[in-house]
Amino acid sequence: MPETGPHNLITDIAGLMVGNAEDKDGLSGTTVLVAEKPMIAAVDVRGGAPGTAETELLAPEYTVGKIDAIALSGGSAFGLAAGDGVRDWLRATGRGFSVAQSRVPIVPAAILFDLAGGREQTWREEPPYRLLGRKAAASAARKFALGSAGAGAGATTFDLKGGLGSASQRTPGGYMVGALVAVNACGKATIGEGGHFWAAPFEIGEEFGALGYPGTWPAGATRPRMKGAVAANTTLAIIATDAALDAGQAKRLAASAHDGMARALYPAHTPMDGDLVFSIATGARPLNCGTADLAALCVAASNCLTRAIARGVYEASPGGPKPSWRENFARP
Repeated sequence: MPETGPHNLITDIAGLMVGNAEDKDGLSGTTVLVAEKPMIAAVDVRGGAPGTAETELLAPEYTVGKIDAIALSGGSAFGLAAGDGVRDWLRATGRGFSVAQSRVPIVPAAILFDLAGGREQTWREEPPYRLLGRKAAASAARKFALGSAGAGAGATTFDLKGGLGSASQRTPGGYMVGALVAVNACGKATIGEGGHFWAAPFEIGEEFGALGYPGTWPAGATRPRMKGAVAANTTLAIIATDAALDAGQAKRLAASAHDGMARALYPAHTPMDGDLVFSIATGARPLNCGTADLAALCVAASNCLTRAIARGVYEASPGGPKPSWRENFARP
């Protein structure tokens, strides 16, 4: 069985920290990944309804080669302001791309839709996401909450609450890979009407209940079940590694991780999802075997994301527009 990091979190990779902040009344929130040093990054978008900022500059042909943080947020397009709050906090700490006499922190951001029920009306004059971004960045640490926290606070799947998930895994070559994901999917993380996760074969230990696959495959298990609202979904993920990758290799890591999303959610990458994967590389350990090491990293990335998605749903707290997994399926 693969070995996880000590906390089974993306922050098992040295130099990474994650912070969450929530709007409790609005059932929404923001999650921020911050690195101690600027990092190589890439992004791969597969969903049909993405909402992003500062992702174009991640292409290898552009000038800014490294980023300082990534913001994942609820709030639909309003949530993109979370990246501004993260920039405010980073600038105050002296971080950022040096331009003339100034420093400009580079913070790609992506959003999911969690505004159902008119919750945005609780904002009064101004949406809270810039403040949430600042708070999340300021609270970033090696340990952080999963489930109904940060960008997972108001997330849902077709039939259950979604949530914030994370997982880590060491490759045979000794590299650490981690995943962080906010699961707000159009489809389902579980099989049929039961609590068995599509991700079951990839589970390590009892990280999401250890139910395995159902003993008898339920009738209609592969019938697609999807939310009806157009562009009201999205699963946002970050894959990280301590390997030294260039921008093209990081892009391949992000692309491969989408296999993990498709294994854990059915269906995934629909026209109503904005599904995307960021990838980052801290560069602490050079590749020893070139393409062979990169292939192993890609396998670990997809597996980590599969597990992180199930963990996000499994760890969701009761309360909200849909039942949590634990309310419906937890063992007595």
